[in-house]
Amino acid sequence: MKADEIRLDDWQRILFGNTSPEFLIEVFLRTLIIYVALLLAVKWLGKRMNGQLTIIEMTVMITLGAIVSVPMQMPDRGLLQGLVILVVALLLHRGLTHLGHRNPKAENLIQGVPVVIVKNGVMQLGEMSAARISRQQLFSELRSKKIFHLGKVRRVYLEPSGAFSILLAKEAHQGLPLYPPSDKDIFKGFKADYKQSLVCINCGMIREKEDVEQCDVCHKHEFIKAIA
Repeated sequence: MKADEIRLDDWQRILFGNTSPEFLIEVFLRTLIIYVALLLAVKWLGKRMNGQLTIIEMTVMITLGAIVSVPMQMPDRGLLQGLVILVVALLLHRGLTHLGHRNPKAENLIQGVPVVIVKNGVMQLGEMSAARISRQQLFSELRSKKIFHLGKVRRVYLEPSGAFSILLAKEAHQGLPLYPPSDKDIFKGFKADYKQSLVCINCGMIREKEDVEQCDVCHKHEFIKAIA
């Protein structure tokens, strides 16, 4: 659009663009048709689309959004082209899902596999870094499950959908406190016990010997009192 064609008092263009006001009725009808088509598409994709999405499902949803936006708004584009692209995307998704059912290796490649990020109360820092999961993200998830130290945790799995699956230990032991860094007063409420073990603040590994100054797992030097 040329600079001399831009006028701040041109409410016709600002509100309706370069189309006639009657095109709003067509936009309404286009949106209604696309909305019904999307409802059918999501239902056809399965109930998983209502929960947390895997990588391939998220890709499909983003693709659907890109497909439907143009046919709804562009007067020079028909609906048929968008609907054809929509059907192709759905068929591709169903094809990949069917391939995953028949070939477990393909399913692992397409969908991903669960990753262990906590093992016996110790954070697996390498796996967490690869999955781009921060310590505070993990702690927040555990606190939401009323778990306030790592000694209660046997395993935490990061699922392909991004959800956390938590397996509690049969018998809890002392572990790293999970209180937020901004709320240090809460930790003062725990009674000091000189028999308590020390735990690595970086990974959650319990220090086995009193004279050890370096964590055996992550080789950091900062320890705090474990709680049970």
